[in-house]
Parts: sequence; structure tokens; C-alpha cells
Amino acid sequence: MASRAPQRPNNASPQGKICQFKLVLLGESAVGKSSLVLRFVKGQFHEYQESTIGAAFLTQTVCLQDTTVKFEIWDTAGQERYHSLAPMYYRGAQAAIVVYDITNQDTFARAKTWVKELQRQASPNIVIALAGNKSDLSNKRMVDHDEAAAYSDENGLLFMETSAKTAMHVNDIFLAIAEKLPKNDAGGTAANRPTSGVDITQGGGSNPQGGCCGRSQ
Repeated sequence: MASRAPQRPNNASPQGKICQFKLVLLGESAVGKSSLVLRFVKGQFHEYQESTIGAAFLTQTVCLQDTTVKFEIWDTAGQERYHSLAPMYYRGAQAAIVVYDITNQDTFARAKTWVKELQRQASPNIVIALAGNKSDLSNKRMVDHDEAAAYSDENGLLFMETSAKTAMHVNDIFLAIAEKLPKNDAGGTAANRPTSGVDITQGGGSNPQGGCCGRSQ
């Protein structure tokens, strides 16, 4: 059954608290990281997406019951030559989405490597989600859904299969991350509190670990 594209999540309510979190996307080249971000931020999909060079930065908000969560999103390049730059982007991140292509087993193996690296080197309480992208190509599936779900359970990851093309579960995975992020200590901005979001209802700036503060592009 075709999935109806959900409403874009940028209709932030002025009510309640506004929290800001740094989120990084990691994964092999051509798994659809940039397409997921483009779908989430702009509600668009381009059949032929140019490869990211270094990293791209965008912002988007999602509304929870009493909190508006602003994501500062770093979309990293998947090519091996950019791997050494990745720690610069996931350092201080409160959330990460590790993306693989369900039609390519090698990208799933690479995703597991990224998860291990995040568990070893990123913030201790980082929220990690695993996204099996290109679910619209299920007839070419090489990675079993249950296998990825079991791996995610074993490693404490959020998991969804997504499709940037049809928009299936794209907003849902960001919303699930927003729900899981700690917002009760959202005023924390000190560098020694990397898992705290920044409460910007009082005019605070971006997370100092977040690199910069930008507007939606």
C-alpha cells in the first residue's frame, strides 16, 4: 500500500519550550543521506542527488506536546576520503542517524562500523537511529528487515526503514529521535554537558559544540 507523505514538521508552535540539538547523518556514499535530509527539511526529492562534499548543514524543527525541538543537521559525505573528517561533525552531537541502503548488504556492514565508532567515540548518551533507506525498492532487498531490527535491539538503537522517495517514515524517524532526547535539562550549554540540548526560549544561542547556528535552507 502506498504511503501518504506526512505533513512537513516545521510548523513550530510558539507555545512551550524550544530546545536545540545537534544531529549528524552518517553512512556509505549513495545510501540517500542527503535525500532524507532534503525530504525532511524541504519536503522534496530529487532522483539524481549530487554527492555531498565534506558536509552540508541545515536546520528543521519538530513539535512535541510541550516542546519544539530544533535540529541542527550535519549531513556528512559518505566517500572514504572524507571519513577522517567525520569526528569533527559527530563530536558533541546529541543524536545521529546511521543510514544504509536495503538493496546493498555492504552498506549495512558499513553502518554497523559507524555505530561502533559512535558508541566508542561520540557523546556517551548520544541517541542513535538506524535508517534502512530505499524501502521503495523492496523488490531488490538484500538486507532483511528482521535482521536489522534485531541488530538495533541488541545495540539500543532506534530503527526504521525509510524512503526519501515516497517520504515513508522520514518524518517519523526524526520525531522518534526528538521524543527520546533529554529535554528536562535543556538549559545546559557547558561543553562538559554534551548531551544537553540548548533551551533557546530565553534567547540563548546555538550549542557551542554544534559548530554554528543556521536557518533552514
